[in-house]
Amino acid sequence: MRTTPLAKSGEIERKWYVIDATDISLGRLSAAVATILRGKNKPQYTPNVDTGDNVIIINAANLKLTGKKATDKIYYHHSSYRGGIKATAAGELLTNNPVKLVEKSVKGMLPKNTLGHQEFLKMHVYAGADHKHEAQQPEKLDINKLI
Repeated sequence: MRTTPLAKSGEIERKWYVIDATDISLGRLSAAVATILRGKNKPQYTPNVDTGDNVIIINAANLKLTGKKATDKIYYHHSSYRGGIKATAAGELLTNNPVKLVEKSVKGMLPKNTLGHQEFLKMHVYAGADHKHEAQQPEKLDINKLI
């Protein structure tokens, strides 16, 4: 009888990838990053084990929002007080805090449990071209080849 080999957390090799977000749509970037963080691009993917790689996203301030998403896509936050709902448009969030915009988008595509939180912590987002992970020797990844 043949059995499917399941990945064990101690046997997984993790790589580091750098993704340049310049002129890439937010949704396409988020979908590709979520796939890498989950480990779905590897043959030893196991749903209940964190098999994903580390991802560094640079130039988050230069990504693009297609259509009318800059004005029509609204992110809500509530302060837990009566009347404390706050609304922020995606375009405003892109200009003020592009790191938060990318993090919210990718986090929404990950599982809503402890495994999803563990996978989310392997993502590092920077608004500019500089990052502090040169010691890990990340390899550059072209997002257009994944999608």
